[in-house]
Amino acid sequence: MKEKKQEINNYFSEVIRIKNICYPNQGQLDTVIGTRHYINNHYDKELNLTFLSHMRFTSKFHLLRLFKRYYGQTPKQYLIDRRLEKSKELLTSGQSITETCFDIGFESPSSFSTLFKSKFGLSPSKFQKRATFTKSNKI
Repeated sequence: MKEKKQEINNYFSEVIRIKNICYPNQGQLDTVIGTRHYINNHYDKELNLTFLSHMRFTSKFHLLRLFKRYYGQTPKQYLIDRRLEKSKELLTSGQSITETCFDIGFESPSSFSTLFKSKFGLSPSKFQKRATFTKSNKI
């Protein structure tokens, strides 16, 4: 039992050592994780870099660099991806395209449709028809 405890302690020590090498600044990590968490919970609101940086008490340019470093995309790109993923759920549940567009925070159905098609390769209406067809075949 004592050996097992020692093994677990060694494991956690190694994890912390590697984390400190890869992510040496906990403040930066907290900033980007907090920003991502906020976007995940408020994707349907009007969000911009200035607002997000004020929330995390950092400059917008610093937040942009950090977010890109840790997640490989800008906060705006992440927000758009989050909205588009949520739109798939709403369209699959039968919600109209226009309603979905506004519920997830887009300002116009045309920009929503363009972004949706560029990300998923289908227009929202084709996606919805395919999802409805697939759902009816399962019944």
